[in-house]
Amino acid sequence: MRLTELETPALVLDQAKMDRNIARMREHLARLGVAFRPHVKTPKAIDVVRRMISNPAGPITVSTLKEADYFFGHGISDILYAVGITPNKLDHVARLMGAGARLKIILDNEEAAHAVVAYGRDNGVKFEVLIEIDCDGHRSGVKPDAPELITIGRVLHEGGTTLTGVMTHAGSSYNCTSVEGIRAMAKQERSLAVHCAERLRAAGLPCPVVSIGSSPTATYAQDLSGVTEVRAGVFVFFDLVMAGIDVCKQDDIALSVLTTVIGHQRDRGWIITDAGWMAMSRDRGTAAQKVDQGYGVVCDVQGSPIKDLIMAQANQEHGVLAHRSGDPAQTPKLPVGTLLRILPNHACATGAQHDRYHVLESSGAEDIAAVWPRFSGW
Repeated sequence: MRLTELETPALVLDQAKMDRNIARMREHLARLGVAFRPHVKTPKAIDVVRRMISNPAGPITVSTLKEADYFFGHGISDILYAVGITPNKLDHVARLMGAGARLKIILDNEEAAHAVVAYGRDNGVKFEVLIEIDCDGHRSGVKPDAPELITIGRVLHEGGTTLTGVMTHAGSSYNCTSVEGIRAMAKQERSLAVHCAERLRAAGLPCPVVSIGSSPTATYAQDLSGVTEVRAGVFVFFDLVMAGIDVCKQDDIALSVLTTVIGHQRDRGWIITDAGWMAMSRDRGTAAQKVDQGYGVVCDVQGSPIKDLIMAQANQEHGVLAHRSGDPAQTPKLPVGTLLRILPNHACATGAQHDRYHVLESSGAEDIAAVWPRFSGW
């Protein structure tokens, strides 16, 4: 099948760009001397993840236990579940471990630690647990100098659970406005994670793993001494948010949504397409950046951006394309039936709207080289 024969909207993946993104990240982290544990929440597809890992068994990072089930079912056994564990998920974790998965969990509070210890004691399960650290005030985690770090560590270690280490995620790096800012965040992420590991060790507690990561900080990290592994995910496809903070170029974005022109509102300078927010997602992550890309940057069917044409508005099944100036006279004349490709703000969110990738071997190709299934949900 050719790209021009697809019903739209459809998710398109440029394999050559994806492979370059993967190779660049691997080589960078290898130079820094750390292991790579890629986050697979972005692709949610075994055909992509096999290209992200160097060993068939992993390691990988997941954000749902459904992901853990799926990838373990495809032979990947070394898995970090990087969302704080809750008691109602411990049965599921234990089942995966019983089947042979080396599944590690995380937590950031004493209540969860006691729940894990109690479940392990009552059910004969020895969980591997990392303590989540808050390195930037972005989301979850124990404050680096909080006494709770040692308290949680002792609850886990003395309760018979394997205290595996610490992990953190510099989510605030997505809000940086310069490369220098990202480099500073990468330094902060590393130093605070290492500091917490040293605190645990000084208290007589084990901390073999120091796990950090985000695509921005992984890309611009210059020194990872004391870190044992790095996690990153969106780098595999990249997106407009990453391009907006100079983590990638627009030409590195491997994911796009194929759409068709279905009509016009010429007096407003609108081109109407059959891909709305159900195809693109509602993510407006570039709205707070220097350049607001609306719901996505519009490209021709070969994937080349059309100057200053964006998806300015989105309804459920309708996308409204317009010149970013808002001047109707600047909107190009694109006939009904014209095929276009939209670069997404957030690759994870856009991918989640679709159940398959239509794979092109390289930029400008029109033959569909493969169709790779993907999944979503919990």
